[in-house]
Amino acid sequence: MSAQNPTIVLVHGAFADSSSWNGVVEKLQSHGYPVVAASNPLRGLAGDGEYVRQLVASIDGPVVLAGHSYGGSVISNAARGLGNVKALVFVAAFLPDKGESAVTLSGKFPGSTLGETLRPVPVTLPDGSPVADLYIEKSRFHQQFAADVPEETAAIMAATQRPVADAALAEGASAPAWKDIPSWVLVATEDRNIPARTQTFMAERAKATVVTVSASHAVSVSRPGDVARLINEAAQVTG
Repeated sequence: MSAQNPTIVLVHGAFADSSSWNGVVEKLQSHGYPVVAASNPLRGLAGDGEYVRQLVASIDGPVVLAGHSYGGSVISNAARGLGNVKALVFVAAFLPDKGESAVTLSGKFPGSTLGETLRPVPVTLPDGSPVADLYIEKSRFHQQFAADVPEETAAIMAATQRPVADAALAEGASAPAWKDIPSWVLVATEDRNIPARTQTFMAERAKATVVTVSASHAVSVSRPGDVARLINEAAQVTG
């Protein structure tokens, strides 16, 4: 594999699945990139990060690791110490510092309306731990998560959404990989999950290369070309 063609590993966030990257995958593959859209467990930040770390460690050659939403926290945990990760791309995502959680960052600045749309479902994890799986209410999914996606598409996304354990969103991050690995950030200005001000704050703190797009939280679905271009830029610069 050439240095110009790293493997792109895409990590979805909460209330989504790997298919949320379909449009991005198509565009990256058309440019010759090998792509893996990982299935994020959404059970706990440390465990999710370790799952992705093992996946990335199994890949020969350089990797560009991209995460959406909570997936940003996951890739920052996962990439720490992995020598084959050459760039991190955060797509409407969290870039937590050590000890920060998605919950604390979501509330850092006003604007997130996610909390009022959530439906908790009590479940028990395999180890016996009780948690609540969080879903976005289907009737509110379109407006909250994917306002710039066609209604028919948003309805399918709402039906197939993957729940996240509440404990995962509240779990503090480990030492962040973005302090050591070059990072790119796409800020979605119409995001109702992670306010644009919060995204910009995290990007500036990380000294990341920033692109701003007028889009909802579901920017990988509504604007796959913009997402793919940023990933391509990261791959070319670090290649």
